[in-house]
Amino acid sequence: MRNDAQAIIKKILSDNMPGAAVKNALAAYDFAGTVQVVAIGKAAWTMAEAAVDFLGEKITRGIIVTKYGHSQGPLPRFEIHEAGHPTLDENTLAATARCIELAKSLTEKDELLFLVSGGGSALFEKPLDGVSLEDLQSITQQLLASGADIVEINKIRKRLSAVKAGRFAQLAAPARVYAVILSDVLGDKPDAIASGPAVPDTSTVAEALAVVDKYKIHLTEAQRAYLQQETPKEIHNVTTAITGSVRTLCKAAAKAAAALGYTPHILTTTLNCEAAEAGRFLSAIATSTKQGETAFTPPCAIIAGGETVVTLTGKGKGGRNQELALSATRGIKGLENVLLFSLGSDGTDGPTDAAGGIVTNETTRLLKEKNINIDKALADNDAYNALAAADGLVITGPTGTNVNDVTVILCK
Repeated sequence: MRNDAQAIIKKILSDNMPGAAVKNALAAYDFAGTVQVVAIGKAAWTMAEAAVDFLGEKITRGIIVTKYGHSQGPLPRFEIHEAGHPTLDENTLAATARCIELAKSLTEKDELLFLVSGGGSALFEKPLDGVSLEDLQSITQQLLASGADIVEINKIRKRLSAVKAGRFAQLAAPARVYAVILSDVLGDKPDAIASGPAVPDTSTVAEALAVVDKYKIHLTEAQRAYLQQETPKEIHNVTTAITGSVRTLCKAAAKAAAALGYTPHILTTTLNCEAAEAGRFLSAIATSTKQGETAFTPPCAIIAGGETVVTLTGKGKGGRNQELALSATRGIKGLENVLLFSLGSDGTDGPTDAAGGIVTNETTRLLKEKNINIDKALADNDAYNALAAADGLVITGPTGTNVNDVTVILCK
C-alpha cells in the first residue's frame, strides 16, 4: 500500500504542474504587442517557464520572485530572485522593489503578464510608509501561530502593504495587466491569493479588525491605524484568469487511485479546521469504513482536499499535513490494510523539508518502540520528528506547483 501511495502522490503532482493550465490561459488572451512578465509565488518559476514556451521572444523582460530553493535555473530574459517564506525578509523587499521599477516603467502601449501563485503574500511585499520589515515579520509570525486561516491572515497583510489589494496593478497603469492566478485558497478568491496584488479588495476594515480581536494579535496604535484605512475597491486595467485549484488536486488523486484498483470518493474539497481535529475525523471515517458502517466499500480511496490550520502551543517542528497524519495514527491503530497520507502540493509543509506525512497501523508501534508519545508530540507541534522516527515523512522537494493540500485514506 505504501507503493500505491507513492504512485498516487507522483501522479497527483505531475497532473497538477501549472504549465498546461498557464498555456491555456495565455491562448485565451490577445496580446497586442511585446510582453513583460512578473511572476510571484512558490510556483512562479514553473509558470514563467510555461509563458516562455508559449510566448517566446514576445517576452522582452521578466522577473521571478519565489521561495528559496524553488528556482530551477535561468530563463531567457528573466531575472530570478529567491526570498523568505512563510516570513518575509530583506530579499523579499529587494525583489519586490525590482518588480515595482518594472511596473512604473510601463506605458499604455505595454502589456504586463502577471503570474501569481500561493506564497506570494510573503514573497512579494513593500510595506506602506511608516511600516517596517520588523513590523510585518512580527505580525505575520503572530498570525501564523494563531490558527487563523489564509483568508483571515491576508485581510491583515494587505492593509499594511503598498503592493497588495490591487495596488501593484495601480502602479502598472496605464499598461494593461493580464493576471494568471494559480489558486491555493479555498473557494478560489482572487483577492485572497497572494493577497491580491492585481485584484480589488473585497474585505472591509471591520473584518480586518475582527481578525485582530479574534486571535488577539498585538498591534501598536500606528499599526492599528493602518488597518482602519480602506483598500482599493476598483481596478480598471486588469483582466484576470484563475487556473488550477484544489479541485484538480482531488480529481488527480481520484484518477490515480482508480487506476490502482481503489474506488475513489472525494469527501470534500474544502477541508478547513485544526489539523489534529481533521486527523481524528478522517481516521474515524477509516475505522467506520473497515467496520462496514459507511457508504465506502474497500478497496477504496477516500479523498479530502483543502487547507487545515495549526494553532501553535509548542516549540517543535512540523507542518499542518504532518500534524494531521500524526493525529490520525491513534484512530487507525490496529486497522489492517489502511493507510493515510496528507500532502502539501508545493512540497514544503510548514517550515520543513517534508511535503507531509504517511501513516499506517504500524506507525503507533514504531513510535512506541522509539519511546515517542503521540499526545506529547502533538502538544509540542513536533510531528516532523515523530514521523521521521517512524518512516512517516513524505519528501518530494519543491514541486513547482501550489494548489492546497490533499489527504487520502486507502482501505483494502
